[in-house]
Amino acid sequence: MALSDLKCRRSKCPDGKNQIKLTDAHGLYLLVKKMGGKYWRWDYVWQGKRKTLALGVYPDVTLKDAREARDQARGRRREGRDPGREKVRRRCNLFEKVAEEWLEVRRHDLAASTVRLIEMRLKNDINPVIGDIGIGDMRASDVLGMLQIICDRGAVATAHRCRAMVGQIMRFGIVTGRCESDPTPALKGAIRKPSVKSMAAMLEPKQIGAMLRGIDDYSGTYVVRCALQLNLLTFVRPSELRLAEWAEFDLDGGEWRVPAERMKMKDRGDHIVPLATQAVDILNELHQSTGFGALVFPSPFDPKKPLSANTLNHALRRMGIEKNRQVVHGFRAMARTLLAEHGWTAEIIERQLAHAEQSRVVAAYNRAEFLPERRRMMQAWGGYLDELRIKGETRLG
Repeated sequence: MALSDLKCRRSKCPDGKNQIKLTDAHGLYLLVKKMGGKYWRWDYVWQGKRKTLALGVYPDVTLKDAREARDQARGRRREGRDPGREKVRRRCNLFEKVAEEWLEVRRHDLAASTVRLIEMRLKNDINPVIGDIGIGDMRASDVLGMLQIICDRGAVATAHRCRAMVGQIMRFGIVTGRCESDPTPALKGAIRKPSVKSMAAMLEPKQIGAMLRGIDDYSGTYVVRCALQLNLLTFVRPSELRLAEWAEFDLDGGEWRVPAERMKMKDRGDHIVPLATQAVDILNELHQSTGFGALVFPSPFDPKKPLSANTLNHALRRMGIEKNRQVVHGFRAMARTLLAEHGWTAEIIERQLAHAEQSRVVAAYNRAEFLPERRRMMQAWGGYLDELRIKGETRLG
């Protein structure tokens, strides 16, 4: 006797039994558990063996839904395909699963912070909307719906990054044989452009000179003061500076080699930072205070841990420099702009900033070709900051 919605809804497992089956037709039945769960199952025979296919949980999957799923599975069996095996294959081809594989491949070429950011975007923004769609069934409208949800909360820049990430995952699906096309190029122009916000950076020489004197007079810890001075002289990313270890420095040779694994683009190799004499002097003096440990800039609370991510920006705030005027990451923009204004070529500046080149071959070539020029540029930069410190007249605050 066929099932009805009423019978499914009222069904209970009687005392003394762990479960009962309520049969419908063509192998479909509702498995009613003692603990209250109700599960759709379909029994079928494949190559002489009895198999069972799970079709969902009642009432999320209605009787009508279960019958349609059964009929689709019967159709695949008639076509000579095993419905159970195809379900497993579809599960492996879900966008969420392919994204996991893609990230695992990329993981060793990315900084740990980048990996965490990708995992967060997949978990919070992408997978909740399109993660359960088979990658071969993904349409541009599916991706657009996900992007619009992100845009609606005001995170337009994040939406554009998620679009790019989905495109990379789709292309990974193509080369691994799980899909045939990437729908994301069709979305160009489908969401509004993000407003461009540059890292706050001072560009007026008198203001920079006042900031330099403020750093010299900083009343906080000595290590933080040295970190700010070194960040200005080297204009590396703040994370690269905070995690610096003494073993990376050749103070006699005036060079700092930042390991590839700590760079934003790991596959570009170690990043060489020529040190101006001003930087070497600061490091030689600092070595007397922190040289007993591995870290150049240890936390005041635990010498085995680096300064926290916000410490340097907090120091600028204590000096009276608001975040809309200067942030530590903005030291890079400051150096980039002023060096260009003083005639240094974009190739040399960009190489010293460790911005990614289009080709790994070009990257390796530039590392060698521009090192003498970069040494001269970094020494010139150190001298220029000294001049600003002496000649500037504008005070902080």
